[in-house]
Amino acid sequence: MLRTFMCFVSVLLMTTAGFAKEKFQHPGPIRLTPSGEKWAGKTLRKLTLEEKIGQVFMIWCRASFLNVQNPEYLQLHDAMQKYHIGSFAMTVHVDGPYLLRSEPYEAAELLNRLQADSKLPLLFAADFERGVPMRLMGATVFPHAMAFGADAKLEDAETFGRITAEESRAIGIHWNFFPDADVNSNPANPIINTRSFGEDPKQVGDLVASYIKGAHEGGMLVTAKHFPGHGDTATDSHLGVASVTVDRAHLDSIELPPFRAAIAAGTDSVMVAHVTVPALDSDPNHVATISPAVVSGLLEKQLGFNGIVVSDALDMAGLTRLFANNIGRAAVEAFKAGNDLLLIPADLPASYEAMLQAVKSGEISRERLDRSVLKILKTKASLGLQEARMVDLSSLPEAVGKPTNIAFGQQVAESAVTLVRDNRKVLPLKSKGTIKGALPYMTKEETHNDVVAVLFTDDVRTDAGRAFGRELRSRVPDANVIYVDPRIAAGMTEEVLKAVGEAKAVLAALYVVPTAGKVGNTVAMPDTTSALLEQVLERAGNKTAVIALGNPYLAASFPKIENYMCTFSNASVSEIAAVKALFGEIPIRGRLPVTIPNVAQRGAGIERPAQVANGGFVHADK
Repeated sequence: MLRTFMCFVSVLLMTTAGFAKEKFQHPGPIRLTPSGEKWAGKTLRKLTLEEKIGQVFMIWCRASFLNVQNPEYLQLHDAMQKYHIGSFAMTVHVDGPYLLRSEPYEAAELLNRLQADSKLPLLFAADFERGVPMRLMGATVFPHAMAFGADAKLEDAETFGRITAEESRAIGIHWNFFPDADVNSNPANPIINTRSFGEDPKQVGDLVASYIKGAHEGGMLVTAKHFPGHGDTATDSHLGVASVTVDRAHLDSIELPPFRAAIAAGTDSVMVAHVTVPALDSDPNHVATISPAVVSGLLEKQLGFNGIVVSDALDMAGLTRLFANNIGRAAVEAFKAGNDLLLIPADLPASYEAMLQAVKSGEISRERLDRSVLKILKTKASLGLQEARMVDLSSLPEAVGKPTNIAFGQQVAESAVTLVRDNRKVLPLKSKGTIKGALPYMTKEETHNDVVAVLFTDDVRTDAGRAFGRELRSRVPDANVIYVDPRIAAGMTEEVLKAVGEAKAVLAALYVVPTAGKVGNTVAMPDTTSALLEQVLERAGNKTAVIALGNPYLAASFPKIENYMCTFSNASVSEIAAVKALFGEIPIRGRLPVTIPNVAQRGAGIERPAQVANGGFVHADK
């Protein structure tokens, strides 16, 4: 009997040990338990000075399949071990204009492997402003934030946060660098634009708070950015120093309310921007990131924020130009200003060494360092990472890309479509039916000029316009779809204008979205494509519908536009929504979340019921 009992105990212990090895994260409400708080304090006391400094740095992790002996993986592993890195920002590789998106499995496996190799649990963050598909394929696609401003439903912003959180946590991402709390009050802003929910501080704050609520329901950390407000700037801080030149009263009424709303909603972190704000700090060399007056004074003391303060990426030119001769000092100055976590140092070895020496010399007190490290450790404990740091790869097929979630992303894009001008001569278009089936490799594409679509993109080699073209041809199989970019626009002018002249209906789809770090960054159309659009409107303005798949302000530069529709996003769901709206398949009821100078005020929008066009290309209301 005793032998039987002992055998049972042995089996039980082995089984329990087996389950312990397979213990995975189960995301739930973010909550710091007494045991988690105890773990954080105990861990802090055990860390060496070098390990503490490593906890305040976050570096890139580019998700793809990597063999364990791959030099890129070894570099990640060695940096983590040598500099005791506490967190990674997951992104993917790029190749010129191409974003080389990876798959959820590859990303999750890589993150799991790094977690297994790390002494302490790692925090993984990502920039999922439009959901996981910004970096990985197969997840739920959402439009840009401004589309949620046009949709104007707080419950949709909340669901947006929840779905993104659930998919992110399934992959092993704990922290999203979103929502964007910037109020886009400058139409020429080259880097915020459609990344903002709009120009009204109250609406932006409400949508920010709703997103935070949903993300927390899904167990994800969030970041309100870019403090103290990047919406009223005209410079991309990736390339140079942007300046917010308004007075304190303006800041209190426009820029700061969404951040106050984010703090009240429990945002876990606030990201500080590389912008100068003379009303807060008169030193021209003090961008907000390294300004104690902005970070410690305004954010922490005046606004009462006590969560994690994270710098914007330290490798951005808005900051690095100030430290060109001693790049490691950027990290030290950002930390001294009040930032707890230092994001993407331009030179990790130099930044780490500079921080180490600053603490050893007493320039940064050990108490100050401990305060930030304890915040980070408590954050890890609030996610339960000290108990389970890995994700279950077998759960991905159920958690990522649920059809109901994908349908929701499409529904939001459709609800956001806003009709700003309508001369009642073009819309809705009439479908000619679907493309006839054919044997593989035997299809012969025929095009005619009854319906001509000119798709103006940054680069015809990218995916921009592909979904739009497919959706259009599924309704008008012989539609002439022409892709144009600044390099080839001049050479294609004659071909485009000939097609436009023969057309019964012309669609001009404009793909202009904010792009970080693009040389000569602007959200205006380049000269060559702008000139071509002007000629199209000159020749066929009354039969041309212009669709802004991104920057809604473009109509201000083209007064000849008679039909103007905005989707506020170039995401595939927005392309599909635009085509559905053009053919009257969905109701159009979006409202402008921003003012288009000399065109329309915020809140404007022409409503149209869903209807199928009859009788050619005549507007259904006639």
